[in-house]
Amino acid sequence: MQRFKLYEASDKMSDLISDNYSMLQGLGAFGIRLGFGDKTVEEVCQEQQVDSYTFLAVVNFIINGYISKETDERICVQTILGYLRASHKYFLDFQLPAIREKLQDALSPEHGLTALILHLFDEYAHDIQRHMRYEEKTLFPYVEALLRGDLTTKYNADIFSKHHGDTTGKFQELKSILIKYLPQDRLANHKLTATLYDIYNNEEWLSNHAEVEDHLFVPAIRLLEKKVETDGISTRISDIIRRAKQGEGCETVSEREKEIIVCLVQGMSNKEIAEQLFISVNTVITHRRNIARKLQIRSVAGLTIYAIANNLIDQSFFAKDE
Repeated sequence: MQRFKLYEASDKMSDLISDNYSMLQGLGAFGIRLGFGDKTVEEVCQEQQVDSYTFLAVVNFIINGYISKETDERICVQTILGYLRASHKYFLDFQLPAIREKLQDALSPEHGLTALILHLFDEYAHDIQRHMRYEEKTLFPYVEALLRGDLTTKYNADIFSKHHGDTTGKFQELKSILIKYLPQDRLANHKLTATLYDIYNNEEWLSNHAEVEDHLFVPAIRLLEKKVETDGISTRISDIIRRAKQGEGCETVSEREKEIIVCLVQGMSNKEIAEQLFISVNTVITHRRNIARKLQIRSVAGLTIYAIANNLIDQSFFAKDE
């Protein structure tokens, strides 16, 4: 029987499982092996290289529906990603085939409906498989790229969340047929009852799996996206400043080009620059192309950083405009 409590790192792992036997599948998905004696959750996770905070976040959510009210930056995306990958493998490679085998064994081969019922099961199983394969081919590689510090604009957590469908009702029709409409004289009743029990447990598992993705994984991805984006901007600015100061990979910028950089930073158009420096607009355009080629900087913001770093313009210039 479940104890409705929030489990902590100091609780014994064996007590957690004894109170909530449904978490046995979760242990396998986290890569936690049995045989941990009376060790605490913290000790077991540390020994088996699992982030204990993330493990408990998933456990407390599945058991009690608990989610931290504040943005939880301590959840480890890598840990949840591994948990979800392993859950997919368990479900697709073991759980679904095992249920199908039990269903086939529970139905009489001579029964005219047996083939149709198995076909119905296979259709629903295929839909769930397609749902999980999509995540494995699209979402999971995207998250792995984020963990490497790569941010792509082609995909994000919001896109996934928008198209994340509910798979928990896939077997509803099948359950109704087995319970209500299969002729009683053809039943291997005990086997079929056991199979139905597994199907119900399977639906609960699918529901928990989907909710962990929606309420824990997606928010953690959004936080990671913001971090990678912020780190990327900081890195690009630092790189511009470094190259501006050291001149790495850059040709020498001429005095005329420096004058044009200052004009651009001040917000002048090509025509205004041409009038200011008494040159043609085409000459201004040519200089701008040379500046971009030499510095590998095309934005006004980047040129502003370059100008400040090389003392072409003082930061106080911007303070006057505020």
